[in-house]
Amino acid sequence: MTARKKNNSAPPLRAKGKTKPGTHKPVLEREILKNLSPGMGETAADCTLGYGGHAGKIMEKLGEEGLLLGFDVDIAELKKTEKRLSSLKCGFRGINRNFRFIKEAAAELGISGFDVILADLGVSSMQVDNPQRGISYKSNGPLDMRMDTSLELTGEKILREYSEGKLSEIFDKYSDEPDSETIASFIAGQRKACPITTVNELIDLILNAKGYSRNTWQKHNKQSAFGASHPAARVFQALRIEVNDELGALKDLLKAAPDVLSPDGRLGIISFHQGEDRLVKKSFAEGLQQGYYTYISKKPAAPSAGEIAENPRSSSAKFRWAVKCK
Repeated sequence: MTARKKNNSAPPLRAKGKTKPGTHKPVLEREILKNLSPGMGETAADCTLGYGGHAGKIMEKLGEEGLLLGFDVDIAELKKTEKRLSSLKCGFRGINRNFRFIKEAAAELGISGFDVILADLGVSSMQVDNPQRGISYKSNGPLDMRMDTSLELTGEKILREYSEGKLSEIFDKYSDEPDSETIASFIAGQRKACPITTVNELIDLILNAKGYSRNTWQKHNKQSAFGASHPAARVFQALRIEVNDELGALKDLLKAAPDVLSPDGRLGIISFHQGEDRLVKKSFAEGLQQGYYTYISKKPAAPSAGEIAENPRSSSAKFRWAVKCK
């Protein structure tokens, strides 16, 4: 079976790297504080709380009379971050829900509008580096891939139940995998004999589909001047996006934003691949045209060379922002 033609609009791969314990730093901190400009006594929402790096910096600006809602689908990480932020003199409320439900959460809490909304769409380092999540190809573990463990769909279930054509489609659409059809064919053949349940099993299958063994791949990678992307990286990215409905959640947030922002409220989105950035750019442009926003960033802000050197995962980050009409 032949490889698919390259889809230039598909998401590029996430940057490599592993965050060392205690060294977490929020991406594009200066640009966010400058352009979202959180002020004393305002109400803000961090749609992707994670470690709380962005939330903490925003809370410092909001002060004692301010309030920040922090959304996170991972209840274990949410509880840890709540403790981490408890020393700050600012109101805080942790929300164990996907940010796509920001409108419902605001209504339930009696919040009429947010002055600042931030969504960092990067995958949490704590989850990426946890082998039990199966999100990364770098450590063996079950092919779970869920950010929210209450979800039914997992990476293993996709590999077991999706048709060969559907598998090929998501590999191509979500990660521009050039061998999407070949890999899907290998998966369909393998699962007839034995289910694919672990990270290493999937990696071996992908290497085989691309004509490598682990030894030949390692030799090829060492000979590459700058180190080649891992052959499994694109498939893992596509599966994660599908499992967590990441683009669907972003669409829901962008749709709800004009309704939950206060007059002159600021919305900021940090995206990490073209699929996300394309949705944000289109939504902001339409919002400006329809009169929801008075200003949108003309070009996305990107991390400096220094920030990328310090945090390689920030290399593909793009920050766009919009201001609601008064």
